[in-house]
Amino acid sequence: MSRIGKLPIAIPAGIEVSVNGSVVVIKKGNKVVELDTHNRVGIEVSEGNIVFALKGDESQDKAFWGTYRSLTANAITGLVAGFTKSLEINGVGYKAAVKGDILELQLGYSHPINFDIPADIEISVDKNIINVKGSSKQQVGQVAAIIRGFRKPEPYKGKGVKYTDETIIRKAGKTSKK
Repeated sequence: MSRIGKLPIAIPAGIEVSVNGSVVVIKKGNKVVELDTHNRVGIEVSEGNIVFALKGDESQDKAFWGTYRSLTANAITGLVAGFTKSLEINGVGYKAAVKGDILELQLGYSHPINFDIPADIEISVDKNIINVKGSSKQQVGQVAAIIRGFRKPEPYKGKGVKYTDETIIRKAGKTSKK
């Protein structure tokens, strides 16, 4: 039984939620997020809350119950406050700069890496910190993972691109025999 699926989602002020068949439509101003539940869960909007209910009795239905509840809560949070991931660049000569809609990274290769910033994502650079912001939790995490993948942190000197809250377990280098 899903413990997450049981919890109602409070609808904040300024957010409009409607249900069209199996599609949950969430609006804030001119931004619209649609979430299709494929008729796997029951959805009810009442008294400023969204409540999800089981439709079937199979184990997959119970899993989807919590999943769709979490996806809906993340969509509402994304429209209200947004999501942020921060990356840190460590290394001599490693730098990042935003030029228009392109993130230019110099990560020790013979050429700079030009990353096209997606339409719904906002990227800013402060010295050696890259901030990725957006309204979709999945898209923010995916963009941050792609940027980190250009030069993953290595365990000997800690050089590379890492999340700011990530800890790199350092290895001891070679030692000379005496």
